[in-house]
Amino acid sequence: MPVSMRIGNPDLTVDVSSLGAEMQALTSGDGRSWLWSGDAAFWSGRSPILFPIVGKAPDDKVAIDGTVYPMAQHGFARRSEFVLAASSTTMCRYELAASEATRAVYPFDFLLVVEHAVEGRALTVSAEVTNRDQKTMPFGLGFHSAFVWPLPGASGRAHTITLDNQGEPELVRLAGGLINPTPLPSPFQAGRLVLDHTMFEQDAMIFPQGAGEGLRYSAEGGPTLQFRFENLPNLALWTKPGAPFLCVEPWHGTAAQAGASSELSERPSTTLLAPGATVRFAFTVEIGQ
Repeated sequence: MPVSMRIGNPDLTVDVSSLGAEMQALTSGDGRSWLWSGDAAFWSGRSPILFPIVGKAPDDKVAIDGTVYPMAQHGFARRSEFVLAASSTTMCRYELAASEATRAVYPFDFLLVVEHAVEGRALTVSAEVTNRDQKTMPFGLGFHSAFVWPLPGASGRAHTITLDNQGEPELVRLAGGLINPTPLPSPFQAGRLVLDHTMFEQDAMIFPQGAGEGLRYSAEGGPTLQFRFENLPNLALWTKPGAPFLCVEPWHGTAAQAGASSELSERPSTTLLAPGATVRFAFTVEIGQ
């Protein structure tokens, strides 16, 4: 059975489940809840870790050096039981190591370490991947956190995503769950996007490059969430039309491209990790007002 762990300080409390090392709640000291509740009527996820793929594979299969393996959307980490490796009042670290079950679908010896750490009004979620194998290991990794929309106390107000770099990154869409590589005009204007549920009638908005290393999710005249990204060049925004959440998804890797190779190593933004190497990915979210 999954076990939930609570960490925090007087300003911020975080609940994390051993299943998927997934955050279950993000609550500020004044009692406001910032994370989606996981209501299965819309979407049962809350903040899954995506590994070893982000998004879908053609026919839910990936090829690794020519051999085909089954691989569900967003990979297997989110459905895997992690082991608690270390914890304190403000930090918990979970580990997922390669097993007979993972090798059946992903033939590598790996270690995935997911850490949640609270400092002041900020939470940092990091993932470190180590290649314990003797061969180069391809993978994607992403974060898929769903935050409440509207933000606490901001019902009826306009909600905005504002990129720190004031960029206008190109948009791509999904076709059958796979990336349609044809770029579309950016919905951002000088880094600013006023959110509307109709934007998500064609599924996620994906920005393969140019979204930068930080953004602000805010309500007009109200609360804000400030994000910083580390080694996460791809960004997606997603909800189900009418659902009361917004997923802010920084990734290193995307769904496969429609009509392209099913080789995992050839997916967009795939990491090719050398034997014995470790790579880190992280995001920080800080609660304003």
